[in-house]
Amino acid sequence: MDLREILDLLMFGAMCVMLVAGFPVALTLAGVALLFAVIGVAVGAFDFSILLALPNRIFQTTQNETLIAVPLFVFMGVMLERSRVAEDLLESMGHLFGRIRGGLGISVFLVGALLAASTGIVGATVVTMGLIALPTMLKHGYDRSLASGAIAASGTLGQIIPPSIVLVLLGDVIRDSYQQAQLKQGVFAPDTVTVGDFFAGALIPGLVLVGLYMAYMVLTAIFRPSRAPAIERGTHEPWRVALKRSLAALVAPVILIVAVLGSILGGLATPTEAAAIGALGAIMLAGFKLASEKGKTRLGGWPIIFGALAFAALLVLTQLYDLRLGLSENTDGERAAILAALILFALVVIAVGIALMRTLRFGVLRPVMEQTAQITAMVFLILIGAAFFSLVFRGFGGDDTIHAFLSSMPGGVTGAVIVVMLVMFLLGFFIDFIEIVFIVVPVVAPILLLMGVDPVWLGVMMAMNLQTSFLTPPFGFALFYLRGVAPPEVRTAEIYRGVLPFVGLQILMLVLLALWPEMATWLPETVNK
Repeated sequence: MDLREILDLLMFGAMCVMLVAGFPVALTLAGVALLFAVIGVAVGAFDFSILLALPNRIFQTTQNETLIAVPLFVFMGVMLERSRVAEDLLESMGHLFGRIRGGLGISVFLVGALLAASTGIVGATVVTMGLIALPTMLKHGYDRSLASGAIAASGTLGQIIPPSIVLVLLGDVIRDSYQQAQLKQGVFAPDTVTVGDFFAGALIPGLVLVGLYMAYMVLTAIFRPSRAPAIERGTHEPWRVALKRSLAALVAPVILIVAVLGSILGGLATPTEAAAIGALGAIMLAGFKLASEKGKTRLGGWPIIFGALAFAALLVLTQLYDLRLGLSENTDGERAAILAALILFALVVIAVGIALMRTLRFGVLRPVMEQTAQITAMVFLILIGAAFFSLVFRGFGGDDTIHAFLSSMPGGVTGAVIVVMLVMFLLGFFIDFIEIVFIVVPVVAPILLLMGVDPVWLGVMMAMNLQTSFLTPPFGFALFYLRGVAPPEVRTAEIYRGVLPFVGLQILMLVLLALWPEMATWLPETVNK
C-alpha cells in the first residue's frame, strides 16, 4: 500500500470520526479535505492544481436545473405540514379504522404514505404524527413500543415514496455517475436516466413496503391483540360519518399527489416543473384551509376553488394547443386558446395572491419561507463540501482503490453490490443520508454501473437502504424527532425496541427488491415506451 492509499484511508476515517463527534457536516467535509490536501502537497502525494476544478464544480451545481426541485419540494412539504393536512387525515382515518383491532396503526401507515407522497420530509411527518397520533394510540391501550415504532417507520416513508428529496439528490448523482461509466466504456453518446425514472422506479417498492408494515400490524393484532386493541364502542363516530370525513380529508392531498406524480409519470412535466406545480398547489390548499378554519375571510374558499379549476384547465390547454406568443401564423383556434389561457392565468394569479395574503395574515407564510431557506441552504452547503471532499479523495486515487477492491470481491457484481449495501447500511448508524449520498454514492456508483448494474434499480436499492438510516440507533433522526415530542412515559429504550421490527421489514424489502429487480425497473420502462 503506497502513501496515497494510506492518506485516502486516513482521510475517510478522519471524516467519519469528525461526523460522529458532532461537528457540522459541510464544514467537516471541506475542512478534512483541505487539511489532507495540504498534507498531500507537503509529502508530494497530491497535485494542488486539482483543486482548481472546484470553482467549476460549484458553478455547475448552481446551474443544475434538477436541484431546483429541492427547495420547491421542501416548500411544498412545509406548507402542507403547516396547513394541518396531517391532523385532518389522522383524525378522520383514526375514526374510520379505529373500530377494528390494529386499526389505529393501519391508519397511521396510510396517512404516513399519503404524507410521504405529498411532502417527502421526514422530520415534519414524524413530529406531526408523534404529537397527534401517539397520545391517541397510547390512550386506547396500544403497546408503547409498537406505537412508537409504527409512527417512526411511517414517518420515514417520505424517503422512498416519491416525490422524495432523497430520490431527487440520489437521482442527480447516479445520473452523472451513469454518464461517467458510459464514457469510460467508450460510449460518447451515452444514455441518460432522469429523476422521473427514479420516481417511477421507487413507487412500487414504496407501496409494497407500506403493505409489509400494514401486514405486520394486522398479524400483531391477531396474535397479540392486547398490543393493538380496537377503540372501545361509543368513543368513535358512526361509520358513515367517519367515511364522509375521511373522503373529505383525502380529496385535496390526493388531487395534489396526482397532479405532481401524474405530470411526471405521464411525461407532461419534469420533476422540477412538477415541484413548482406542487408548491403552487400547496399554497392554494393552505389558503383554502385557512379560509375554512378561521372563518374570518369574506370570500371564503371560492376564489381558491376557481383558481384551482383554472389552473387545471390551463394545463389541459397547454397540451391541446401551441400557446406560444409571437408566432408568424396562428389558427383561429390557437388565438382563441391563447386568449382563454390569458384569462385562466389571471384567475390563477388572483387565487394564488389571495392564498398568499391569507397565509401571511395568519402567520403561516413566514415560518414556511424560513424553514425552506434553512433546509435548502443546508443541502447545498453539504453538496459544496462534498464536492470538495470528493475532489481531494479522487486526487489521491481513491476511486481506483475502491474500484480494485470491489472488482476483487467474490461473487462478482453480486458480491460488490452486497458489500456496498452493507457499508451504506452500517454508515447509516452514524451519519445522515445526505452525507452518504454526496460522499459514498459518487465514488461507488460509477464502479457498479461499469459492472453492468441497472442505474434505476441501483438508485432505488440505495434509497431503500438509506431509509433505514432514519431508524437505526444510535443516530437515527426519526428516533430523535419522536423522542422530542413523545410523552414522558414513553422511554427511549421502548422507542428503540419498537423500530427494530420495522428495520427488519426494510431489510426484507431490500432482499425482495434484489430478488425481483422488476419491481423497480418495470414501471420506468413502461412509462418510457
